[in-house]
Amino acid sequence: MPKPKFGALNGITVIDLSRLLPGPYCSMMLADHGARVIAIESRKFIADGLFFNTVNRNKEHMTLNLKTNEGKQIFFQLIEKADVMLEGFRPGVVERLGVDYERVCKTNPKIIYCSISGYGQTGAFVDRVGHDVNYLSTSGVLNLIGEPDRPPSIPGIQIADIAGGAMNAAIGILLALFNRQNTGKGQYIDISMTDGMVGFLPAALYFQQQTGQDPLRADALLSHRYACYNTYETADGRFLAIGAVENRFWQKLCNHLGVPEYAALQYDDSRRGEILGYMRAAFKKKTLKEWDKELADMEICWSRIQTFSEVLVDPLFREREMILELAGKAGQKQTAIGVPVKLSDTPGSVRSAAVDFGESTSAILKELGYSEKEIKDFAETEVI
Repeated sequence: MPKPKFGALNGITVIDLSRLLPGPYCSMMLADHGARVIAIESRKFIADGLFFNTVNRNKEHMTLNLKTNEGKQIFFQLIEKADVMLEGFRPGVVERLGVDYERVCKTNPKIIYCSISGYGQTGAFVDRVGHDVNYLSTSGVLNLIGEPDRPPSIPGIQIADIAGGAMNAAIGILLALFNRQNTGKGQYIDISMTDGMVGFLPAALYFQQQTGQDPLRADALLSHRYACYNTYETADGRFLAIGAVENRFWQKLCNHLGVPEYAALQYDDSRRGEILGYMRAAFKKKTLKEWDKELADMEICWSRIQTFSEVLVDPLFREREMILELAGKAGQKQTAIGVPVKLSDTPGSVRSAAVDFGESTSAILKELGYSEKEIKDFAETEVI
């Protein structure tokens, strides 16, 4: 199999059976850093309309029906030379398909096999279905998001899928590859997205242990309780954020706004409402653009709350190569999100735009030695 030219994972081959967001995001991270990723899906999944092409850059994509003997044979041919296998089915599905860790390990004992699921491969919820909102709620994270007098708010991004599932899976795979380098042994990785979100609670646990009280939604030190760590509306209906946790930052803000007496009352609960009211009124007197100009060089931990469109054209993210312009197949420009993990000697890169569903199928089969006629027969018998 040809090897990529860039990245710390040059020479690593990943077979990805996952779909939707968690697994494909994980394999995108690996592909960005040089791994060869072959994503495999059954053709029936395209009917769901949930083929997130934005996480399929730097990859190859093939269709394969693992419920056929021929499809399974092709799969195990790929596994023989692979380093990593990734799957995101409900627990038990890979056993029924005959591609579980025990079987895969017999073909390739050095394989790193990673399963991403909602609640993990063991425990009382092993058979329970769910999506991002369910993992956030079960872990207690969702109860801490939103306004205090309203129902918890579902975030506009998939935190559990990406941070709880994809990123933890990538970390687990890298750890297992490092261990294999030292021991020569592969291993199995069990990633629960709900586990991942419970892992987001160390600060909440700290404050609970300090106060003896459960953290409340929008009513904690780092969540709207105090004026020094809050969001404020501006005169033009936009918003900004203040994160002046340390008193030196808060003091500068208070002095600038003409209320130096509030500097020593940063966490005074008896004056909390008064200070919040003053800050809300003060920030609403000017537009976001005016505040941007006024506060730009002040060390107070402040920031604009940007819209999605603003992020896409922000000079900072263009300079940091977090927002890129790629050339599509027809020569058109495509906006893409860059590689957030930046290494000096083996940098990741966005080398190719996302492939279409099943686009790489024929090329991969030819690489395995199948003829044009065999590939055509596979298509006619729904093996691919």
